[in-house]
Amino acid sequence: MAKATMTTIRAGDGDGGSVPSAARAAKVVKVFGSGPTEVQALKEVSIGFDAGAFSAIMGPSGSGKSTLLHCLCGLEPLDGGAVFIGDTELGKLTERQRTLLRRDRIGFVFQTFNLIPVLTAKENITLPMLMAGTKVDEGWFDTVVETLELTDRLHHRPTELSGGQQQRVAVARSLITKPDIVFADEPTGNLDSHSGGEVLGFLRRAVDNFDQSVVMVTHDPHAAAQADRIVFLDDGRIVDEMFTPTVEAVLDRMKQFGGE
Repeated sequence: MAKATMTTIRAGDGDGGSVPSAARAAKVVKVFGSGPTEVQALKEVSIGFDAGAFSAIMGPSGSGKSTLLHCLCGLEPLDGGAVFIGDTELGKLTERQRTLLRRDRIGFVFQTFNLIPVLTAKENITLPMLMAGTKVDEGWFDTVVETLELTDRLHHRPTELSGGQQQRVAVARSLITKPDIVFADEPTGNLDSHSGGEVLGFLRRAVDNFDQSVVMVTHDPHAAAQADRIVFLDDGRIVDEMFTPTVEAVLDRMKQFGGE
């Protein structure tokens, strides 16, 4: 196994590499509250996430990791700076254009599965295409479903599926539109270790087999060790990154954060 390598990130650094960024933040500021209750969740964060790579974001509770993810995908408005999906700056789009971009170019996987209870697994997977009024690519559908081992569960409703199966349906739904990037926020948080490992394996395969770009927030060193690169946040700032991570290296780094 390759040895994990660490790189210290200086405030204001961007992606800085030759690989195109699937998503990028440029001096992003996010503030919650005002006056004495004001909290600056992100403090001029600049970072790029490579296309065709599996990236993880880690940090102690309150570090801003989920806020950064939500800002990158346009679910949270910014108080400063800019975010990009590919070369598209989200802040220059109308609300409708942002909605269409999220529908067509971004996949989402959350800790809660967000499946529609009355729909079958197949209907939940193809829901983004149905809502967009576009035809499902049956070949791609079959590929995703077979990869996620859901072929024999397509006609089951969410209540008839295990937690791991429900999350695999959510992953399939995130991939069905062939998005530019998939954002995953604690995707294994509600799963046991076996089911969580399955879902992480499928996200890893989406990158390796489908050339997908994945950015995942997690607090779990085992989950983060699946990534090609980990970005560490603390107190609203990026403080480190790690390439080819191992569980042991991630645990050692997380011990340096207070409150974990």
